[in-house]
Amino acid sequence: MTVEEVKKIIDEESLKGGNLFEKRKNKENEMVIMNVAEQWLVYATDERASKITGSEKKFKTEEEALDNFITRLRALNVLKN
Repeated sequence: MTVEEVKKIIDEESLKGGNLFEKRKNKENEMVIMNVAEQWLVYATDERASKITGSEKKFKTEEEALDNFITRLRALNVLKN
């Protein structure tokens, strides 16, 4: 999966609560994907916008991280609705 494919899925499925490589402070109850020191991180935030302990997954490739991000973002949207 590519960043463009993820953006298309987010748009087509009207998914909310994702931080797709945005350089900003975390928001409450969102999924975050970022690149840090040659590895990709995906994690969830809580109601205080803090990283949820145990939610962080590390990946060696962007493709794996994007797959995980979109799966978790879809789940987050199911829980919110």
